[in-house]
Amino acid sequence: MVRELLPCLAMILVQFGFAGMNLISKLALDSGMNPFVLVAYRQIFAALTMSPFAYFRERRTRPRVTLRILCQIFLSSIFGAAMNQFLFLLGLKYSTPTIASALGNLLPAITFIIAVPFGLERVGIKRRSGQAKVLGTILCVGGAMLMSLYKGRLINTMESSIHWRYAETMQQRDSSSESNLFLGPLLLVGSCISWALWFIIQAKMTETFAAPYSSTALLCFMASIQCGVIGICVEHNISGWSLKSHIRLITALYGGAVGSLSICIMTWCIEKRGPLYVAMFNPLVLVIVAVMGWAILSEKLYVGSALGSALIVVGLYAVLWGKEKEMDQKA
Repeated sequence: MVRELLPCLAMILVQFGFAGMNLISKLALDSGMNPFVLVAYRQIFAALTMSPFAYFRERRTRPRVTLRILCQIFLSSIFGAAMNQFLFLLGLKYSTPTIASALGNLLPAITFIIAVPFGLERVGIKRRSGQAKVLGTILCVGGAMLMSLYKGRLINTMESSIHWRYAETMQQRDSSSESNLFLGPLLLVGSCISWALWFIIQAKMTETFAAPYSSTALLCFMASIQCGVIGICVEHNISGWSLKSHIRLITALYGGAVGSLSICIMTWCIEKRGPLYVAMFNPLVLVIVAVMGWAILSEKLYVGSALGSALIVVGLYAVLWGKEKEMDQKA
């Protein structure tokens, strides 16, 4: 019984980890931390976290690292780490953790759209599974557009009794972190596109290099160099790299450690239950962030965000249902 529940509990734990990452990253950005600096620190700590796992778990089973594999990992580091996180944190800076979590659910639909030209997915419009994937993709894109272009009236909610005053101080300190109705969601959608491209590259790479811990460690190492160079070009002031602020240090350590370990846990769950099972837990982070954002950060909820989030979640499950039916037909 415990073994059957373990993948479920592991994925719930991962979603809480991602939710916490969204919230504290928002606080670090509101404190004035440069997003490019935060990404650089994340990758450095992620590489340090993953290296021992790669060495002890795969030192005897790791396939030979060829030039082709290194090139694929290099591309993965650009799309899956550097560009993805840069766009995500910039989008988070100009939106809210709840909107960022909601738009993250666009990932399966965007991955489906990009995978079709590469021959990794088939539409199959004459079948119910194909129709569900197409309809789900349309709903996801429609929900994202609604969140980007329509704000609507404020939804009145009761005041939280555990509001974190420190968060309010950080938000007041950085006036540039105010929501941008169009720019924030647009950057977050760009992050999903970059993340989807990473999936395509990973799908090709794992055919010849089945060593997830080693590939993740190499990815984080390459990304730390890329992000470090970009961060130095953007932020010349040494004080901008300071981690004396507790929230900045915690965010950098948390993002590096939890982010890399979450990849390991998801890899294990994919091996046990398959990728569809892992994707089914994506909307959970939206619920967690929405509740925590309201309770701790006093985040405001608007009609456009609520309706857009609902459309994205419904569209997500339509895509996943269609994919599951397609897999059953192939079996």
